[in-house]
Amino acid sequence: MLQAINTKILLAILAALTAIGGAVVYQKHEAHKAAEAAARAAAILQQQQHDAEEQRKRDEAFRQQVERDKKRHNSSAANEGKTWKTYIP
Repeated sequence: MLQAINTKILLAILAALTAIGGAVVYQKHEAHKAAEAAARAAAILQQQQHDAEEQRKRDEAFRQQVERDKKRHNSSAANEGKTWKTYIP
């Protein structure tokens, strides 16, 4: 009788330890999945920042090109007005 009680207690302890061990393994698995998701999110964010920086550089280069073109095209018109003022037929 005492041995049967001891066996039942031992089995209950083993079952509890197994449940605890399973919970720990599950928790580690979930933590690992969360870490992978965080790493993917960080990689995506880094790529987006890189793309945004490249877009800013292209925009700035385009703005500078537009300013250069404005100056080049406007300079001839500015000088043209002076020629008509000094024109003598």
